[in-house]
Amino acid sequence: MKMFRLFFTALMCLFLTGTVAVAERREEVPLWEVGFGLAPITMPSYRGSNTQEWYPVPLPYVDYRGDFLRLDREGIRGIVYDSDRLRIDLSGDGAIPSASDDDGPRAGMPDLDPVGEIGPSINFIIEETFERRIRLRMPVRWVVSTDFSSLSHVGWKIHPHLGVDFKAALFGWNAGITVGPLFADHGYHGYYYDVDAKYAEDFRPAYKAGSGYSGTMLMLTSSRRFQRVWAGIFLRYDNIDGAAFIDSPLVETRHAFMAGVGIAYIFGTSDKMIPATRDDFY
Repeated sequence: MKMFRLFFTALMCLFLTGTVAVAERREEVPLWEVGFGLAPITMPSYRGSNTQEWYPVPLPYVDYRGDFLRLDREGIRGIVYDSDRLRIDLSGDGAIPSASDDDGPRAGMPDLDPVGEIGPSINFIIEETFERRIRLRMPVRWVVSTDFSSLSHVGWKIHPHLGVDFKAALFGWNAGITVGPLFADHGYHGYYYDVDAKYAEDFRPAYKAGSGYSGTMLMLTSSRRFQRVWAGIFLRYDNIDGAAFIDSPLVETRHAFMAGVGIAYIFGTSDKMIPATRDDFY
């Protein structure tokens, strides 16, 4: 089980740190590139938890530039529609597993299994050049949890957000800013914040989370490609003040901080070259 958890953490690290090749402004780029590295990350057990987890995990580096399937800083995406101003794709995300502390608010409750998310995203391109990109993205996710023997539907979430990316903005480093609210149904909120009657205690009364607002996220990212070495960093802050589950006895704080760094060595590239797109420069 520990091996599965470590692998899933590494996969989520790929989504969170954004392991994408930062190409120079070339006419052609390889169809795919692969590498491997390390990415220490820290994050709370769940948003609202005071317990901060540290994961010194392996970091898979994958960049695949297919016509309809792409693996890059935005995760695994299937392109459904693409134009100058509108892009629709199918993409995924996820969250790492978390064990319940013996002395925390979840003491005696089941551990939180890892979750996976998949669904369509409608992306409005406000501006897109080789130097700067501004987009409004609206992903809708179908969420499942797994104990690696079965899948369970958890709920739905939507995360409209504004993203601004800058090419070589900080001493040759790419930079990005993402901000936006999160919304989810009672199933998703309940997975993290419900307290069933059988787990109720004097310090932890029974609770059922509602649906609706789930907090607001601000994330800063930066990355740079040095020949065959990629380096990146991310900082994320979540504020859950006013969230639909804010009264849950499992909520200890209204703030959540996540951060990580990653360094990967690119050891394999495709012999096949394809025309570069703007996506290859961020």
